[in-house]
Amino acid sequence: MDELAPHDLLTVYLGDHLAGASAGLARLARAARAHAGTETGRALAVLHAGVVEDRRELLRWMRVLGVPRRRHLQVAARVAEAVGALKPNGRLVRRSPLRTVVELEGLLLGVEGKAAGWRSLRELAGAGGPLGSRLDLEALDVLLERAERQVEVLERLRRTAVRDVLAG
Repeated sequence: MDELAPHDLLTVYLGDHLAGASAGLARLARAARAHAGTETGRALAVLHAGVVEDRRELLRWMRVLGVPRRRHLQVAARVAEAVGALKPNGRLVRRSPLRTVVELEGLLLGVEGKAAGWRSLRELAGAGGPLGSRLDLEALDVLLERAERQVEVLERLRRTAVRDVLAG
């Protein structure tokens, strides 16, 4: 089996992150709508706006690095997210309270993965070379800090949902 060149690997890596961002945005929008009019819904709507901007920034960094978009991965990720949303979590007709906990955990994992992606790009920037020299450490630090704040919000929401749903 042939090994991929570093730029090809970066294309796969960032393409996977973009697919995850696309699926995460769909899940986040669905969760915000489900909780509209509540503190959780308002927090999720704010998070959604931030994740939209993060996805836009990822696309910008992909252009800077000469990484092409692979739209089929984004479509597949959104389809997988939609299928995953069909899981009944103990109820067939209406939304299960457990769904909130599961959604928040999934969103939390996604944002933690996004933060890891920003840290990886920081490593690439620190390594220098033709790709790393195109990256801006300060801009990546801003994105990483935003992801860390998003993790804090999601963890707070998740803990509240666990107490509300599972502790009775």
